[in-house]
Amino acid sequence: MIPPQPAPPSRILARFAAGLRLADVPAQVRERAKLHMLDAIGVGLASNAYEYARRAAAGIEAMGERGPCAVLGRAERLTVRDAALVNGILIHGLDFDDTHLASIVHPSAASLPCALSLAEAVGASGEDLLAAYLAGAETAIRVGGAVKGGFHHVGFHATGVVAHFASAIAAGRILRLDEDQIVAAQGIAGSTASGIQVFLEEGAWTKRFHAGWAAVAGITAARLAEHGFVGPSRPYEGRFGLFETHLQDKAGHVDMDYLTAGLADRWHFADTALKPYPVCHFIHGCADAAIDLHGQLEADDIVSVTALLPEPTLPIVAEPAAAKERPTTDYEAKFSAQFVIASCLLNGRFGLADLQPDALAHPRARTLARKVRCVADPETAFPTYFSGGVEVSLRDGRTLRRHVRVNSGAGERALGADAVAAKFMAAATMAVPTSQAEEIRDAVLALERIGVTDLAALLHRNG
Repeated sequence: MIPPQPAPPSRILARFAAGLRLADVPAQVRERAKLHMLDAIGVGLASNAYEYARRAAAGIEAMGERGPCAVLGRAERLTVRDAALVNGILIHGLDFDDTHLASIVHPSAASLPCALSLAEAVGASGEDLLAAYLAGAETAIRVGGAVKGGFHHVGFHATGVVAHFASAIAAGRILRLDEDQIVAAQGIAGSTASGIQVFLEEGAWTKRFHAGWAAVAGITAARLAEHGFVGPSRPYEGRFGLFETHLQDKAGHVDMDYLTAGLADRWHFADTALKPYPVCHFIHGCADAAIDLHGQLEADDIVSVTALLPEPTLPIVAEPAAAKERPTTDYEAKFSAQFVIASCLLNGRFGLADLQPDALAHPRARTLARKVRCVADPETAFPTYFSGGVEVSLRDGRTLRRHVRVNSGAGERALGADAVAAKFMAAATMAVPTSQAEEIRDAVLALERIGVTDLAALLHRNG
């Protein structure tokens, strides 16, 4: 007798999404999910203070018709897929959104743009939105975690890849698709999943685009599946599936168990970290260390700085050194350990203001960035945490050292509800009045008791 074959991961994920009831999600996870949604919405609203938001919205609006769906902090109302596209660009645009450290993915950017716009379009409840968001975010984390950072190592932006599957799952849950249909939706999404990291070479805007395009793909895949379009059932592990095509010679390192083990019982989402700094999460431990040292030195006395970073992250945030030492755009600066550490040593902080053109051009910051040498951290706890250290040599012969094992915002240093609310208010009021920001905050935190159309009405900017 031929033994029964295990169900493919796409079916196990589909069964999880189709059967997920919010009441079955631990209360702590539900409450944390609302904080992460609040954080993502605040960051998305703040994006409207930047040129890329205006240009993205103008380009997308020029391609289609007006529609019923809200765009975060903007007057435009667009069709469901166009609204999801703009919202994805806004939520991920500042690189200030959450990160699951072990998976190296942005779960909220991977799931929320799709879930929010589609939920508004179909008049879903806040409870349904929260369940769909959680199902998509957990999917993003599990696909990212299974490859152990492999997408980054071969040149893909992991969120740009996994968000297609997360969005398909979230859309399937919003539309109440059955298990077979959500399997098909994942299979269809497998043909759109991409996102190359070439933006790192010149600070291009395409990383911002990845989450939005994934939201479009997820909605498209779910609607096609709903109407019987046939997708492959093994998009992850098939002979020419995601892992083989995207990872190639590294495909053998995939942890298939991570995809589905303990699904619905073990919520990896609960380990997701919120960012205290608007830069690549890989730099956060070093930023913490540099800020801690700020009060112990005078910048003019610094002879050299050694930054200790997780070795796998060096190609992304520290190399090539000549380019990283001289960022010319805010996006280049977000991925420059040299610049971020120099700014933290100089100012004792790092926020959105430190990415403005005058801050990037500041002579002291540029001079100090050229003194920062980045090396592999022998004490790193990566990928569990984005550890980092700084060693500063001074003119008087002293060397000051600080190493941070658990970066702020992660693990026992996670941002609490008050800190998340404060971050949201600071970000949201860059685009909307304080009174409107407070209404949005209160609505998100009471999401199970309202409809998504009520929330969307608050997110929209009048006039």
